[in-house]
Amino acid sequence: MAELRTKAEHTEAIRTERRVCVVVNTRSRRGRRRYPQVLRILRAEGFDILGLFPVEDPRHLRAILDGALEAGPDLLVVGGGDGTLSAAVKHVAHRDVALGVLPLGTTNNFARSLGLPLDLAGAIRVLRTGKVADIDLGVAGDREFANLASFGVSVEVAGTVKPWLKRLLGRAAYPLTALTVLPGHRPFRAFITVKGRRHELLTHQLNIANGRFHGGWQVARDISIDDGLLVAYQLGSGKRLRLLLETLVRAATGRWRSLAGGPFVIGTEMYLETDPPMAADVDGEVRLMTPLTIRTVPNGLRVMVPEDFVDS
Repeated sequence: MAELRTKAEHTEAIRTERRVCVVVNTRSRRGRRRYPQVLRILRAEGFDILGLFPVEDPRHLRAILDGALEAGPDLLVVGGGDGTLSAAVKHVAHRDVALGVLPLGTTNNFARSLGLPLDLAGAIRVLRTGKVADIDLGVAGDREFANLASFGVSVEVAGTVKPWLKRLLGRAAYPLTALTVLPGHRPFRAFITVKGRRHELLTHQLNIANGRFHGGWQVARDISIDDGLLVAYQLGSGKRLRLLLETLVRAATGRWRSLAGGPFVIGTEMYLETDPPMAADVDGEVRLMTPLTIRTVPNGLRVMVPEDFVDS
């Protein structure tokens, strides 16, 4: 692996040379409509665009990302939803290139965790005026991820929510779809082992977060994508009504507790077992099953963030 520049050197290279490749998922909620605007603003901000890579078929995303990196940019600018960005994270991780995030999805959890403006012009301005930071990666089994591994009713919701509903309602489409899925969903028992201590719970929904946001709402006031920790938490309990009420409260108010006072399990590595065995939704990809080890890799990914982002 090639030696990495210091973050200060990398930041200076991006600010002065502005060598970028641009990958935009034109199948995402806003990607196709905003693609011309992305190019116009990047050029207006003085970026040297080494290559343009619109993604019209997500099955080709990995090959497209490989092609973009072969051009040797200092900054790989990626626009799309959290699934697109999670794929980009796997390509950029541990390499001497920074990821520039354009929030063009429904919930934009990763962009929110980085403290980025959610308007396109603001996000691109950060690419010019911000700094390179290194943040944590999550690893579920052998799969790196940016934001979240989830288990339970949300896996079924992710496979059920209609694209037209996401386009119409944005992030509110998920809790509304959950209303139709939940009546037939059975609770499960989860066992989370951290540092030799085994935690047991009965629930319909379990999340293990590396990032700060889920569904567009904050997980906890004091969580960070750069603190070296995973945070596991359940929504509701084994009772459907409690999950429904808690989900609606979060959707309506975004109210979350502090890590110090909330019902959270915190650690750098977690071993998760479930009864029955369950599929894992890892940043939108459902390819793994429990039991599963989930851990963090501190400072595994370089990203462009605002100047006031706390880079620990």
